[in-house]
Amino acid sequence: MARNNNNNQTLIPEAKNALRTFRDQVAQEFGLDFTGYSGDRTARECGSVGGEMVKRMIEQAERSMAGTTTTFRR
Repeated sequence: MARNNNNNQTLIPEAKNALRTFRDQVAQEFGLDFTGYSGDRTARECGSVGGEMVKRMIEQAERSMAGTTTTFRR
């Protein structure tokens, strides 16, 4: 029997519901239903939703940083 080795933790607990809502919105756009998710999705389906979420979060971070003049130095 497989053990659950999930070490992912939400760094900001208050964001947990927003992340679930975001996941459900992306999944719905992909034609998937993650409401009441109980492990019945394929790795490909979960990966496509997760990948799209990361892509959108990076785009949002880039947009918010584009308006700043902060320079990162080594």
